[in-house]
Amino acid sequence: MEELARTDEQGAAIYSLICSRDGITSREISRELGIDRKTVNRCLYSNPFISDLCYHDEGYRWHGCIRQGFPHEGLSEFCGWYGYVYEFVDQGEEAWLSELRSGCQRIGRNLNDTRGLTHSFVDTRAAMLSLFSDLADFGVDFGSWEIAFELRIRRASWIRIYADVLVVTPDHAFSLEFKMKDEGDESELSQAVKYAPYIQVVLGRDTDVTPALVLTRASGVYLLDTVRNGERVITSSADMLFNVFDEKLGFLD
Repeated sequence: MEELARTDEQGAAIYSLICSRDGITSREISRELGIDRKTVNRCLYSNPFISDLCYHDEGYRWHGCIRQGFPHEGLSEFCGWYGYVYEFVDQGEEAWLSELRSGCQRIGRNLNDTRGLTHSFVDTRAAMLSLFSDLADFGVDFGSWEIAFELRIRRASWIRIYADVLVVTPDHAFSLEFKMKDEGDESELSQAVKYAPYIQVVLGRDTDVTPALVLTRASGVYLLDTVRNGERVITSSADMLFNVFDEKLGFLD
């Protein structure tokens, strides 16, 4: 178990280094991280994140599909809709929906339940617009934050990462699972927290990821829960989303 944990840690360090550089060789990785070349080469071809989300060029310089560092170049390729928050706030509903549907088709997001999905998308959009309105009232400068709807990272064989909405600030990220309900259950809490550790790896170890289950039919709900694996996750009604962000960013301090 200790060997497996050490191997995972080394793979994560190598992945992070690749994704923070504009091309790097295995020799350079070995030198910078102090890991022997044999271990580096094994990780380059066996670590799930590197296998699915990195590639090498003809000169065997390794690159990440999603660059670490704010903003995260390449993240848009895995989203139904991606942009800065100011772009989202300024865009009308019909234009946003059209771009979201087109993006979902591009990334392979199933749109068969068109009517139900449209209602869900509109609910989600309204909740996020309300959140940013609340933040604006407190003078929060959120325009340059990244926001992604329908994040689907499933490039190849190993990695599967999903989020209904992902909001990324320079130091924090919020992975939001939306449900058109007035209360959540254990399976939905587990779903909300499931991908947070993997999002952490993708965005970088310096980015703190907060998972939350958002109930768009509830009101006045804000709970901190623990799921079976011991992970902590917030349950929030849409009207209390401000508190999810304040918990980490401290607007009210």
